[in-house]
Amino acid sequence: MNPDDLILISVDDHIMEPPTMFDAHVPRRYKDQAPRVVNDGSSEKWWYGNVEGRNLGLNAVAGKPRDMFNVDPQQYGDMRPGCYDVHERVRDMSAGGQLAGLNFPNWTGFSGQVLNQGPDRDLNEIMIRAYNDWHVDEWCGSYPDRFIPCGLLPVFDPERAAKEVRRLDTKGCHAVTFPENPHAIGLPSFHSGAWDPLFAACCDVGTIICLHVASSAGGVATIPDDAPASVPMTLSSTVTNFSLSNLLWADFWFRFPDLKMSLTEGDIGWMPYFVDRAMHVQKFHSGWTRHQFPDGQSPRQVFLDHILCCFIDDRVGINNIDEFNIDHVSWESDYPHSETTWPNSPEHVAPLLEPLNAEQAAKITHLNAMRHYQFDPFSVRTPEKCTAAALRSEVSDVDTVTRVGQAPGEDQGKRFLERRKYGKNTPVTSGS
Repeated sequence: MNPDDLILISVDDHIMEPPTMFDAHVPRRYKDQAPRVVNDGSSEKWWYGNVEGRNLGLNAVAGKPRDMFNVDPQQYGDMRPGCYDVHERVRDMSAGGQLAGLNFPNWTGFSGQVLNQGPDRDLNEIMIRAYNDWHVDEWCGSYPDRFIPCGLLPVFDPERAAKEVRRLDTKGCHAVTFPENPHAIGLPSFHSGAWDPLFAACCDVGTIICLHVASSAGGVATIPDDAPASVPMTLSSTVTNFSLSNLLWADFWFRFPDLKMSLTEGDIGWMPYFVDRAMHVQKFHSGWTRHQFPDGQSPRQVFLDHILCCFIDDRVGINNIDEFNIDHVSWESDYPHSETTWPNSPEHVAPLLEPLNAEQAAKITHLNAMRHYQFDPFSVRTPEKCTAAALRSEVSDVDTVTRVGQAPGEDQGKRFLERRKYGKNTPVTSGS
């Protein structure tokens, strides 16, 4: 498989949002309550009232040598402009041979937790709408052939969340990010029935609910405080299993048969085992659990019909692709985070896809993303101009090595563990 010929659409990238993002989108009477960036002399951090935003340094290391990765918060000048400047982002994408991407938030938490934690629900909703307007109109709207919009929701109220889904649909946004385990941050669980208004809205307009890893609870509770940082990094994708296992046994799928959810940045190689494990539980334990699937359904069928998934680098998953609905598997870049394959994504993913035929590879690299998120870059540029080689030819002047930043200090592993715990379990149900 020739890397130059690939058309790559990532279903998981991130934005290090610029300090000016709220300027044009918050009503004048609320300007003084808008989120802001504060420079403490060593780093720049987002704050929403007295709630500190997520500013982990590993989220903005694209292009840096690995020994320059830094877990500490940093200033915008310590990262490449493509992290926060949409025009430079597009140039970086082209230099990396990537046509388009779905961009998750960063400082708000991956499901917008910080903007849901303010003291007043009405104000929180105003700021969430402002974020979405900036994201859809300015960031994605600047290059409609290069970005898949993804909105935030006021998750403290399912009815308000449903209303925002419908509003976003009118703006051409068909993806929303949602806490991967809502009960872990004080919200109703997937089994509660409370989210039915949101699910109904998503079905009505064809919006995908995206559950990004680390978008609710902080991780596996049994990791000891003195564990090496490599332990939680190795276990990071296992958090997604908690989401998958809850979803396999949820009953809302049968009320909303068109609903789909995406498990983001959790990889896929482990999934077939846990689907098989759920089938085992159904076979051996349904006599006493009394769990019923209507119309002969099963956990496996729920997985095949409703769960979208993606990978950055997952040889095991590709080698077991027959265990998946290949129409629901996509590729991700994760730019500008520390696990991104940018700027060598085509060269990285092409060998992984060798076991697949051309049709299967095309589904994973771009066609599935286009279909599920109602995204059509080919209406703007022809497919021939969307290949890795064609895109790279447009920006031969881009330096893909990031030449700014600060060297990591001592005790990076210890501080990483501390930051993982910070704020992750803060309830989003605050406010009146």
